[in-house]
Amino acid sequence: MKRSDVLIVGAGPTGLVLALWLTKQGVRVRIIDKANGPGTASRALAVQARTLELYCQLDLTGEILKTGHRVAGINLWVKGRKATRVALETIAEGLTPYGPFIYPQDQHERLLIMRLEALGVQVERNTELLNFIDTGDQVAATLRLSGGNQARCEASYLAGCDGARSVVRQILGTGFPGGTYQQVFYVADVDAAGPTLDGELHVDLDEADFVAVFPLKGKGRARLIGTVRDERAARSESLKFEDISDRAIQHMKVQIRKVNWFSTYHVHHRVTERFRKGRIFLLGDAAHIHSPAGGQGMNTGIGDAINLAWKLKAVLMDQASPALLDTYETERRTFARKLVATTDKGFTLATAQGRVADFIRTRIVPLVVPTLFKFEAARDYMFGAVSQIVVAYHDSALSQGRAGDVTGGDRLPWAAMPGDDNFATLQAIRWQVHVYGAASADLRNWCMRHGLLLNIFPWRQDYLGTGLARNAMYLLRPDTYVALAAYQQDPDALRCYFVDRGLSIKHLSQSA
Repeated sequence: MKRSDVLIVGAGPTGLVLALWLTKQGVRVRIIDKANGPGTASRALAVQARTLELYCQLDLTGEILKTGHRVAGINLWVKGRKATRVALETIAEGLTPYGPFIYPQDQHERLLIMRLEALGVQVERNTELLNFIDTGDQVAATLRLSGGNQARCEASYLAGCDGARSVVRQILGTGFPGGTYQQVFYVADVDAAGPTLDGELHVDLDEADFVAVFPLKGKGRARLIGTVRDERAARSESLKFEDISDRAIQHMKVQIRKVNWFSTYHVHHRVTERFRKGRIFLLGDAAHIHSPAGGQGMNTGIGDAINLAWKLKAVLMDQASPALLDTYETERRTFARKLVATTDKGFTLATAQGRVADFIRTRIVPLVVPTLFKFEAARDYMFGAVSQIVVAYHDSALSQGRAGDVTGGDRLPWAAMPGDDNFATLQAIRWQVHVYGAASADLRNWCMRHGLLLNIFPWRQDYLGTGLARNAMYLLRPDTYVALAAYQQDPDALRCYFVDRGLSIKHLSQSA
């Protein structure tokens, strides 16, 4: 009987990222997928800034930046003309090293698979989960293998990354409350020409139709995402590209030369009642699905995987109490619920029908959006929300204290100064302490004695603008979120933080 530390069901981006992070940390994984190969076409396009920040831990960011496409602007069209443009070239300035980025999911998956195989792990294709039992001290699962035979396997934990129709969630019976939007969407990868094929994002807000033109890398390549609003929506499964309304496409002067891929789909908004039950976890679309507004879905699943990976590793290697795993549901379900509520509002505005909705979308939005982007606070807020750099875990049992404007549970602020980038220290998957200013001898000695990495950044007044406090102590989790923020450099506060949460101090020197 084949045994692993973690059995991962589903080899989409969420499952692949979980497998990568666990394998990098020395955890034995087995990853299965009932499909015979990776996806060749997909709806997910955006790789958000927070994902690119975290991907530095496995040296994935550089490859994505090299082969993906950075979006320099968003253009809003009304009645056949460009009503306004919002520049995005400098929107991330001072907040994160990364701006809005396009990297299609099928290409994304191929990169993750290649990196996983380089670590010696193969995705087991045509392999389906039939059932599992949580015995209390392990999980026993029954699989249908590629040849049709059944086999049993054991694992310490099971991770359901198997999508919106998750078998793992169904067996758990955790429920999936929410609903389905009435609109039918289509997505098409095309070769095309025209003014919208300029490498930027273009959205038609016309009352007659809705379509967005997303740029893909390569001349004349784009992805169209639009709605099917009339009686054709009732036969969405049999629709072809030629059947959809082309009014908005014509309004934006898109000249279609070739359709490489086309599909229709319904949009849902749901969050499962439990992200964890015993030794079973739900991640990605198996745990939450929401509208495509803001390009959040794939990135949220990736965030789930990275959040869980370091916690599973710590528990499996006796570096933490099993209670640490409870924080996965606390942190990620709270975020998922907020995200569903937020994207629902944006989606409703974009797709609502009626004279009032049309007036707001075609007359008010083109005026208000560029005006808001002129104000730094509003611009930072909107980008921060979409890029997920404002995701925080303030209510988590792992979050404590405040120093400056930084609170336990926050993402560490990016503080890049000439010749000094504080994010350069975050590539290791390990606990560490940051001090901006001078570190006391007591703190230096405690960190050295316990193998806790201490990074000291000479104080600069510019740090105040990031919210960091001079000479404060910031303890960072392995996923780079702030665990403890304190004005006083008190080694005993560090000791109490670990002891009170069942975290082993003697393993702090270990990193992936």
